[in-house]
Amino acid sequence: MASSDGLSSLGPDGASAAARALSLPAGAYGNDERLEVMWAVKAYNHAEVYFNLISSVDPKFLKLTKIDDDIYSTFRASFEDLDVKVLDPDRLKSAEAKERWRPFCNQYDGLVEDFNYGTLLRLDCQKDYTEENTVFATRIQFFAVEIARNREGLNNAVFESKSSKS
Repeated sequence: MASSDGLSSLGPDGASAAARALSLPAGAYGNDERLEVMWAVKAYNHAEVYFNLISSVDPKFLKLTKIDDDIYSTFRASFEDLDVKVLDPDRLKSAEAKERWRPFCNQYDGLVEDFNYGTLLRLDCQKDYTEENTVFATRIQFFAVEIARNREGLNNAVFESKSSKS
Protein backbone atom coordinates (compact mmCIF):
# COMPACT_ATOMS: atom_id res chain seq x y z
CA MET A 1 0.00 0.00 0.00
CA ALA A 2 1.43 3.34 -0.95
CA SER A 3 2.07 5.75 1.85
CA SER A 4 -0.14 8.79 2.16
CA ASP A 5 0.37 12.13 3.83
CA GLY A 6 -3.17 11.84 5.19
CA LEU A 7 -4.19 14.45 7.72
CA SER A 8 -0.55 15.35 8.33
CA SER A 9 -0.54 17.12 4.95
CA LEU A 10 -2.97 19.62 6.48
CA GLY A 11 -0.36 20.75 9.02
CA PRO A 12 -0.84 20.66 12.81
CA ASP A 13 -3.65 23.25 12.90
CA GLY A 14 -5.43 21.76 9.89
CA ALA A 15 -5.17 18.22 11.22
CA SER A 16 -6.49 19.34 14.60
CA ALA A 17 -9.41 21.16 12.96
CA ALA A 18 -10.12 18.12 10.77
CA ALA A 19 -10.11 15.81 13.80
CA ARG A 20 -12.58 18.12 15.60
CA ALA A 21 -14.78 18.34 12.51
CA LEU A 22 -14.86 14.57 12.10
CA SER A 23 -16.05 14.14 15.69
CA LEU A 24 -19.22 16.20 15.16
CA PRO A 25 -22.53 14.45 14.32
CA ALA A 26 -23.30 14.05 10.62
CA GLY A 27 -26.38 16.26 10.95
CA ALA A 28 -24.12 19.25 11.61
CA TYR A 29 -23.08 19.26 7.95
CA GLY A 30 -24.64 19.58 4.55
CA ASN A 31 -22.87 18.04 1.58
CA ASP A 32 -19.49 19.61 2.29
CA GLU A 33 -16.95 18.32 -0.24
CA ARG A 34 -14.04 19.07 2.11
CA LEU A 35 -15.61 16.87 4.77
CA GLU A 36 -15.98 14.01 2.29
CA VAL A 37 -12.27 14.31 1.49
CA MET A 38 -11.41 14.26 5.20
CA TRP A 39 -13.53 11.11 5.70
CA ALA A 40 -11.83 9.47 2.72
CA VAL A 41 -8.41 10.31 4.15
CA LYS A 42 -9.41 8.96 7.56
CA ALA A 43 -10.73 5.72 5.99
CA TYR A 44 -7.57 5.36 3.91
CA ASN A 45 -5.32 5.90 6.93
CA HIS A 46 -7.28 3.26 8.89
CA ALA A 47 -6.89 0.81 6.00
CA GLU A 48 -3.16 1.51 5.72
CA VAL A 49 -2.59 0.97 9.45
CA TYR A 50 -4.59 -2.27 9.41
CA PHE A 51 -2.79 -3.68 6.37
CA ASN A 52 0.59 -2.83 7.92
CA LEU A 53 -0.55 -4.58 11.10
CA ILE A 54 -1.58 -7.85 9.40
CA SER A 55 1.62 -7.67 7.35
CA SER A 56 3.86 -7.53 10.39
CA VAL A 57 1.99 -9.46 13.12
CA ASP A 58 0.61 -12.97 12.79
CA PRO A 59 -3.12 -12.23 12.31
CA LYS A 60 -4.23 -15.11 14.55
CA PHE A 61 -2.85 -13.13 17.52
CA LEU A 62 -4.62 -9.87 16.70
CA LYS A 63 -7.43 -8.57 18.86
CA LEU A 64 -9.30 -5.81 17.04
CA THR A 65 -11.89 -4.97 19.74
CA LYS A 66 -12.60 -5.83 23.35
CA ILE A 67 -15.45 -8.08 22.18
CA ASP A 68 -13.89 -10.00 19.28
CA ASP A 69 -15.27 -13.32 20.55
CA ASP A 70 -18.84 -12.00 20.61
CA ILE A 71 -18.52 -10.32 17.22
CA TYR A 72 -17.12 -13.47 15.64
CA SER A 73 -19.69 -15.88 17.09
CA THR A 74 -22.63 -13.57 16.30
CA PHE A 75 -21.28 -12.88 12.81
CA ARG A 76 -20.85 -16.57 11.98
CA ALA A 77 -24.29 -17.40 13.43
CA SER A 78 -25.84 -14.67 11.26
CA PHE A 79 -23.68 -15.11 8.14
CA GLU A 80 -22.48 -18.73 8.27
CA ASP A 81 -22.57 -18.96 4.47
CA LEU A 82 -20.66 -15.73 3.77
CA ASP A 83 -17.33 -16.39 2.01
CA VAL A 84 -14.95 -13.92 3.65
CA LYS A 85 -11.93 -14.99 1.59
CA VAL A 86 -13.24 -13.19 -1.50
CA LEU A 87 -16.24 -11.01 -0.74
CA ASP A 88 -19.00 -10.39 -3.25
CA PRO A 89 -19.89 -6.69 -2.90
CA ASP A 90 -23.57 -7.54 -3.46
CA ARG A 91 -23.48 -9.58 -0.22
CA LEU A 92 -22.70 -6.30 1.57
CA LYS A 93 -24.38 -3.61 -0.50
CA SER A 94 -27.54 -4.87 -2.22
CA ALA A 95 -30.89 -3.86 -0.75
CA GLU A 96 -31.42 -7.44 0.45
CA ALA A 97 -27.95 -7.56 2.01
CA LYS A 98 -28.45 -4.25 3.80
CA GLU A 99 -31.66 -5.59 5.35
CA ARG A 100 -29.79 -8.67 6.53
CA TRP A 101 -26.81 -6.69 7.85
CA ARG A 102 -28.83 -3.97 9.63
CA PRO A 103 -29.85 -5.99 12.74
CA PHE A 104 -26.35 -7.41 13.07
CA CYS A 105 -24.74 -3.97 12.87
CA ASN A 106 -27.22 -2.16 15.10
CA GLN A 107 -26.70 -4.54 18.02
CA TYR A 108 -23.18 -3.08 18.37
CA ASP A 109 -24.37 0.51 18.78
CA GLY A 110 -22.82 1.61 22.08
CA LEU A 111 -20.61 -1.51 22.26
CA VAL A 112 -18.19 -0.79 19.42
CA GLU A 113 -16.96 2.77 19.08
CA ASP A 114 -17.95 4.32 15.75
CA PHE A 115 -19.65 1.04 14.76
CA ASN A 116 -21.34 2.63 11.75
CA TYR A 117 -18.49 4.82 10.45
CA GLY A 118 -17.38 4.25 6.90
CA THR A 119 -14.35 2.00 6.55
CA LEU A 120 -12.50 0.46 3.62
CA LEU A 121 -12.70 -3.32 3.35
CA ARG A 122 -10.65 -5.53 1.02
CA LEU A 123 -12.72 -7.80 -1.19
CA ASP A 124 -9.98 -10.43 -1.66
CA CYS A 125 -8.15 -10.94 1.62
CA GLN A 126 -4.98 -12.13 -0.08
CA LYS A 127 -4.52 -8.78 -1.83
CA ASP A 128 -3.67 -5.25 -0.77
CA TYR A 129 -6.06 -2.31 -0.75
CA THR A 130 -6.50 -1.13 -4.34
CA GLU A 131 -9.37 0.63 -6.06
CA GLU A 132 -10.50 -2.68 -7.60
CA ASN A 133 -10.11 -4.65 -4.37
CA THR A 134 -11.84 -2.26 -1.98
CA VAL A 135 -15.42 -1.66 -0.92
CA PHE A 136 -16.81 0.91 1.51
CA ALA A 137 -18.39 -0.80 4.55
CA THR A 138 -19.35 0.10 8.10
CA ARG A 139 -16.75 -0.33 10.80
CA ILE A 140 -18.65 -3.24 12.41
CA GLN A 141 -18.80 -5.02 9.04
CA PHE A 142 -15.05 -4.47 8.74
CA PHE A 143 -14.48 -5.89 12.23
CA ALA A 144 -16.75 -8.89 11.63
CA VAL A 145 -15.12 -9.82 8.33
CA GLU A 146 -11.53 -9.17 9.43
CA ILE A 147 -11.95 -11.00 12.76
CA ALA A 148 -13.31 -13.98 10.79
CA ARG A 149 -10.43 -13.78 8.30
CA ASN A 150 -7.89 -13.67 11.13
CA ARG A 151 -9.44 -16.55 13.08
CA GLU A 152 -9.99 -18.67 9.99
CA GLY A 153 -6.38 -18.20 8.85
CA LEU A 154 -7.31 -16.32 5.69
CA ASN A 155 -5.11 -13.28 6.37
CA ASN A 156 -2.07 -15.52 6.85
CA ALA A 157 -1.19 -15.12 3.17
CA VAL A 158 -0.57 -11.39 3.64
CA PHE A 159 1.54 -11.94 6.76
CA GLU A 160 3.53 -14.80 5.20
CA SER A 161 4.10 -12.86 1.97
CA LYS A 162 5.51 -9.83 3.84
CA SER A 163 7.50 -12.05 6.26
CA SER A 164 9.17 -13.96 3.45
CA LYS A 165 10.30 -10.69 1.83
CA SER A 166 11.95 -9.52 5.06
